Amino acid sequence: MTWQSLAKACVRWLAQEDVTSLVITHGTDTLEETAWFLQSVLQPSKPVVLTCAMRPATALSADGPANLRDAVLCAAQGRAGVWVVTAGEIHSSKMVRKVHTYRLNAFDSGAQGPSGWVEEGYVRWVNSVATSITEKEVISSAVWAKNADLWPWVEIVTSTAAATSAGVEALVCAGVRGLVVAATGNGSVHCLLQAGLLKARTRGVLVWRTTRCEQGQVVLAQGEDDAEAIGLSPVKARISMILELLRHA
Repeated sequence: MTWQSLAKACVRWLAQEDVTSLVITHGTDTLEETAWFLQSVLQPSKPVVLTCAMRPATALSADGPANLRDAVLCAAQGRAGVWVVTAGEIHSSKMVRKVHTYRLNAFDSGAQGPSGWVEEGYVRWVNSVATSITEKEVISSAVWAKNADLWPWVEIVTSTAAATSAGVEALVCAGVRGLVVAATGNGSVHCLLQAGLLKARTRGVLVWRTTRCEQGQVVLAQGEDDAEAIGLSPVKARISMILELLRHA
């Protein structure tokens, strides 16, 4: 898998003393997934900056060159961790999402907003941002240890009006190891889909729940404890679940 090869290359370059940061060019469609994967696996002590372009180099007003310049500036003046730089904005790997199909400022971090901006050759951060290094060695060793083709199979299922459990049942029968539920609103799941998920759990399938809403995350009531609720977008929750299953494989 490309993710595994990319992460290994990052480890190799970041280990060199004369390398202070990395800049990675990437397509826009799955940029947020790669950013979160690298943050989870590397949790780097140096800046790793991903950038992209919404318009091709042949366009009259191509955005790639400016984005690459801003990414280099962010890498040089930036903070440890994995960041996404585009349209003059700096987004954290955890919060960033692609929210538009065409416009230049296609990426957003929801209600939190950007973590910073690149302006006139300088990086302006909103505030201090802490990056976790919890269990870094455990996560990394799990990723390197197994061929990416053999990583646990995790899928996303979406709760909708008139949902059924048929899709979940088919996935379980096919051997899926984990399911991330893109629930409606604040984490609600259709009753028929929920019944299928309960059966999946009894067969050893890991189930997490997040929201399909573009902004916000599942908010639990005071005193409520729900180990299945996770504060990530569905695609990023899927990545974290794959890593979680790898760690316990």
